[in-house]
Amino acid sequence: MGTPADRLAELLQFGPRKSKGSGGGGGSAYPPRTGGAKLPGGLIGFAIAAIVVLWLVMSSYYTVQPEERAVVKRFGEVVKTADPGLHFKLPFGVDTVEFVATERVLKQEFGFRTVATDGERSEYAPEDFPDESLMLSGDLNIIDVEWVVQYRISDPMKYLYGMRDPDRTLRDISESVMRRVVGNRLGSDVLTTARVEIGELAEREIQEAMKQYDNGIHIVTVQLQDVVPPRAVQPAFNEVNEARQERERMINEATKRLNQEIPKASGEANRLIAEAEGYAAERVNQALGETAAFRSILTEYRSAPAVTRARMYIETIRNVLPTVGTVMVVKDGKTAPLPYFDLRKPPAAAATQEQPQ
Repeated sequence: MGTPADRLAELLQFGPRKSKGSGGGGGSAYPPRTGGAKLPGGLIGFAIAAIVVLWLVMSSYYTVQPEERAVVKRFGEVVKTADPGLHFKLPFGVDTVEFVATERVLKQEFGFRTVATDGERSEYAPEDFPDESLMLSGDLNIIDVEWVVQYRISDPMKYLYGMRDPDRTLRDISESVMRRVVGNRLGSDVLTTARVEIGELAEREIQEAMKQYDNGIHIVTVQLQDVVPPRAVQPAFNEVNEARQERERMINEATKRLNQEIPKASGEANRLIAEAEGYAAERVNQALGETAAFRSILTEYRSAPAVTRARMYIETIRNVLPTVGTVMVVKDGKTAPLPYFDLRKPPAAAATQEQPQ
C-alpha cells in the first residue's frame, strides 16, 4: 500500500484502480489510460506541505495600524485587544482579528452626502434628503436643517459587541435629538442666532444617550452646516432678510451719527461754558482792581485833596488830549496853536524836544 501522496496521484491521473474479483479474472471499471505522464508522488506532497506551511505563516501574525485597535477572538470568544504594531496569534483560523479605527474621527451626515474630498474641497451629492433635514420649529415653521455628527470609537469591545448596530443607533438618536431641539426653538432663532447653541445642546444630549447605551462611542462635536427655509419659501425669506439687514444698516448709521453729534455738541457746550467762566472771572478781577484803585485814590484824596485833584486832572488831560485834533488857544482875539507843546506825542517825546531849548 503506497503513501497518501501516491494514492492521490493515482486517483488524479489514472482513475480508479482495478477491483479484484472472486474468479480471478475481474476487470477494471475503466480501461487504463495510455500515453499519459505520471507525476512523482513526492512533488505533490511537497506542494501540499508548502501550501500548509504558507497558510501557517500567513495566519500566525497580524499588523495593527497606528489609528486602529484590534480585537482578537478564539473560537468566537474575545481573548484580548491589541495595540498598534505586529502581533502573533494561533493559526488556521483558531484566532480571528477584527480591526476598529479608534483614533480616527468619524462622521455621520444628515440632509446631505459627501461624494468625494479633494484636499480642502468637497463634492456633495446633488440629491436632497428631505426625510432627514425637514423639521418643524417651535412656531410651526418648516426648516431645512443639515448637520454633521463627528464621533470617535473610545472602546472597541463595547462598539463591536455592546449592541447590534451602534452606527445606526447613533444616527437614529442624532436625528431624534436634533428634531426635538429645533422643535423647542423659534424658527427665526434657528435660522439666525441660535445655531451654535443648538449644536452644543445636541452634542450634550447625544453624548448622554451614548453613555446610557454604553456602546463605546464618544461624540466629538455636532455642527450645523446649512439652515435654510424650504425652497418654496426661500424668495420670501430672502426678502425678509434683506429688510432686516436694511433695518440694521439704518440703525447702525443712526447710532454712528448719534455718537458723532453728541460728543461734538458736548464739546461746543463745554467751550462756551469755559469762555463764559473766563469772561466772568476777567470782569470780576477787573472790577476788583478798579475798586482797589479807587480806594487807594480815595485814601490819597483824603490826605491831600488839592494835590490829588490836580494829579487826577493832569492824568485825565494826558489821556484825553492825544485823541483830539489841534488845540487852539485864543489870546487877544487871535487864535494860534498852543506853543511849546506837541500834544499828539507822548509826554516823554515832548520832554525830549524841550530839553535843547
